[in-house]
Amino acid sequence: MLSATALLGGACSSGLQYPETVREEVKDSYFGMEVADPYRWLENDTTKQVAQWVEAQNALTNSYLAQIPFRSQLRERISQLFNFDVESVPSFSGRYYTYFRKEGLSNQSVLYVKDSLNGAERVLLDPNKLSTDGTVALSSTSISHDSKYLAYAIADAGSDWNTIYVLDMATGEKLSDELRWVKFSSIAWRGDGFYYSRYDAPEAGKELSNINEYHKLYFHKIGESQANDILVFEDKEAPLRNVFGITSDDENFLFIGETESTDGNSLFVKDLRTNGELRQIMEGFKYSYSFVGNVGNIAYFVTNDQAPRYRLIKVDLKNPSKANWQDVIPAQESVLDGVKMAGGKFAATFMVDAASRLAIYSLEGEKLRDIDLGTFGSVGALSGRMEDSLMFYNFSSFTIPSVVYSCDVNTGETKEIFRPKFDFDFSKYTVEQQFYASKDGTKIPIFIVHRTDIKKDGTTPTLLYGYGGFNISLTPWFSTSRLAWLEQGGVYAIANLRGGGEYGESWHEAGTKLKKQNVFDDFISAAEYLITEKYTSSKMLAIQGGSNGGLLIGAVTNQRPDLFQVAIPQVGVMDMLRYQKFTIGWAWAGDYGTSEDSEASFKYLYAYSPLHNIRTDVPYPAVLVMTGDHDDRVVPAHSFKYIAQLQYAQPKGAPKLVRIETRAGHGAGKPTALAIAELADMYSFILYNMGYTPKF
Repeated sequence: MLSATALLGGACSSGLQYPETVREEVKDSYFGMEVADPYRWLENDTTKQVAQWVEAQNALTNSYLAQIPFRSQLRERISQLFNFDVESVPSFSGRYYTYFRKEGLSNQSVLYVKDSLNGAERVLLDPNKLSTDGTVALSSTSISHDSKYLAYAIADAGSDWNTIYVLDMATGEKLSDELRWVKFSSIAWRGDGFYYSRYDAPEAGKELSNINEYHKLYFHKIGESQANDILVFEDKEAPLRNVFGITSDDENFLFIGETESTDGNSLFVKDLRTNGELRQIMEGFKYSYSFVGNVGNIAYFVTNDQAPRYRLIKVDLKNPSKANWQDVIPAQESVLDGVKMAGGKFAATFMVDAASRLAIYSLEGEKLRDIDLGTFGSVGALSGRMEDSLMFYNFSSFTIPSVVYSCDVNTGETKEIFRPKFDFDFSKYTVEQQFYASKDGTKIPIFIVHRTDIKKDGTTPTLLYGYGGFNISLTPWFSTSRLAWLEQGGVYAIANLRGGGEYGESWHEAGTKLKKQNVFDDFISAAEYLITEKYTSSKMLAIQGGSNGGLLIGAVTNQRPDLFQVAIPQVGVMDMLRYQKFTIGWAWAGDYGTSEDSEASFKYLYAYSPLHNIRTDVPYPAVLVMTGDHDDRVVPAHSFKYIAQLQYAQPKGAPKLVRIETRAGHGAGKPTALAIAELADMYSFILYNMGYTPKF
């Protein structure tokens, strides 16, 4: 067994001594073609050998980052910028108002409760007390319809695995309930219990890597042992599906959704008043059906069925056949992004060129009024109840921190109820939205944020971010993490690539499966646009993306290594031939296809897979791969194998390093301290490799 010290012997690059990663003779056959996988052993993330390799890689990365002269100053400034209070949109349960607040540099947001909107607050749940290092986080909460109980899910070290607990809302007392092996679950109340989804207990030692199969829906009664929970729904014939439960606010109906991928679902309904039979009302997995609410037996859903940009329909649950569905808000030019029922009306958010619009509609679908948002940005959470005319929402943009508003749906009157206070002069910065042509001529929107006094001479450090997948839209939202970059005079750009949801389902599909290259072309064209317009140059351009965006960064770095100075792939999907074999990876096949589907699918994936297309004929930019050892969404083996191959193929030139955070997952619930440290390291690495010295 190699020791950490022995592992440090390896190729030299700019004074760096890369860990020598053992290559093994492992090959797979795909449609008659053999593909080598020499780093297969790095998939076994619980072995001593992998632990030693991680230790050696981190030691090298830490030593490299430690010699950057401005790293500590940058980290201190980022800490100052993170030191502010932020509040979430409040939610009214019928008796209590609840909301989250994160104060200053605390690691996690605290859940508060009030008896009235202007009443005294008390702490209901403080996740900062659940661990000493802040790595235990709240992942979801749900209050019973009678306001008696709070069910809350806890995630440890960023894992997708959750444990659900329950507390008494009046006293704050934690009850005996403890539900384990919960993942990808809603919490849907019915009387003195709730529906939730979980898997069977995984094999010991494989909790963070084994494929997730046979998702099941259960009902848990408060005070009972999990062993007594009632199995409500399972599909023994389809192990690779997820199931979720939703109850109507009046608790008369249970809706059960089933998914095969991250997009599209079938839907069943059960009348809980009569304990009626489970009836399927939406079939197949091609379209999405999201329950909005109901008035008696009339239920409302947002769907892309026959509406690529979505519509709101109403369905009579007594006669739910598709022929009887009726439009309430028909499909239109803008994308219907979400609908909330409040005060006997609908609050609907739309996307227009990736920016939010907010409007109020009657239950019959008549548009009553627009809510003025002031500028382009993003409406975040919406909360409200049918019984109350007051709803709540937040709004933010690249230079507008998340502001919380109340809105009377009857009059349209809005009131600001919380605005963060910052030590930052936003008036010095501006946001542009431009459109550029991709390789095939498609017009792609891009947001560009920079100081108002920028000189477009090609010398400005620029960070380009992208995602391009899974129907996810990148709208103008505020993030503290960008402030330190902007403050140094940097340009920050976000491209709205195909594969996202900015223009509806057709935009999404144009970046999936055998059309995935469109996403990479869109991103490369964004970089070329920034250079042509002299915002920056290839020597001052860095690129960043996480998860599916990490795949994007890996792919475009292979395809155009000359175009970028620095690449930051975070928690990326790097092995496109084997991604479906780990945890929830099979659910991504709707966007990617798999290497097992067909020879055409295999060849397409193999042609862009970041791991399998690392070149040796041209020098690469500086690369800092970032991942977490508890990431069970995109398992760290993707990043491990990728950096091992990159260091092997590119032993000279710019640094190729990996930063592996311990007790961290895919990103959700990351404590503030870890976020600051990660950001300081990333920006330091980028600026150092651009030859740019920050000014403090």
